[in-house]
Amino acid sequence: MTRILVIGKSGQLAQALVDVGGGKIICPGRPIVDLLDSKSHAAALERFSPDVVINTGAFTAVDGAEGESETAYALNVEGPRNLALACAEKGLPLIHLSTDCVFDGAKSAPYTPEDATRPLGVYGQTKLHGELAVHEVAEKSIVVRVSWLFSRFGANFVRTMLNAARTRETVNVVSDQVGCPTHAPDLAQALISVAEQIAVPGFAAWGAYHIAGKGETDRASMTRRIYEVSASFGGPVAKVIPVLTADYPTPAQRPLNARLDMAKAREVFSIDMPDWTEGLNTTVEALVRERVA
Repeated sequence: MTRILVIGKSGQLAQALVDVGGGKIICPGRPIVDLLDSKSHAAALERFSPDVVINTGAFTAVDGAEGESETAYALNVEGPRNLALACAEKGLPLIHLSTDCVFDGAKSAPYTPEDATRPLGVYGQTKLHGELAVHEVAEKSIVVRVSWLFSRFGANFVRTMLNAARTRETVNVVSDQVGCPTHAPDLAQALISVAEQIAVPGFAAWGAYHIAGKGETDRASMTRRIYEVSASFGGPVAKVIPVLTADYPTPAQRPLNARLDMAKAREVFSIDMPDWTEGLNTTVEALVRERVA
């Protein structure tokens, strides 16, 4: 059995990995292993003897990064670099999670891992620099970019929209941002499969990959779908008012096109992600019932 050490514990992907991975997943969290404490990296690798490390830890507040650039840099660049160094010294493969925000969204088609990067804000810039730092110091590294993650765990777009409908009759949602919503438990299953394959001696296809839910949608349409499913379970609903990104300014600029092409991951790892609506149905039902319980 492949032993997988997960860095990060409170985020939705870390929780999903623990939920679906069973005994394969080691997820001690802080202070045992802290992304900002390089000494804890080597100590954790020695203590738990993993076969693969997955780094889910990061500064993920896209807008918050604009005002907290030093913290974002520490968590998204310095921490991953130090973790990658510790893995390289042990000869351990590292899977490092990144984001669609390394792109500017100007491309008309889904982004491939080979497309030129051009982040629009501090968050995307630090995630890109983190990718480069990991690749620079750890030959045995896989960067996995993901898009629009959601689940019943932690804070995410689905939970936010359901909470908004509990207090409002209408919600304004951007209609010109398009992406591939990704159910965190589905992503977790895919990452475990990747981890098992890169742990096999002789694996050599290191580099960047994209993994995202099958299908695409815009934020306003996704919200309508959330409320349709919520209504079927007696949950909160609201009327969705579509707005343009230009008319709904936020501290950080986001890519209008966040779609990721995962053909490379499908070819190398034989991963076929489920349609995003399947995970959405499961997530909305769980969140509606959670509030009722």
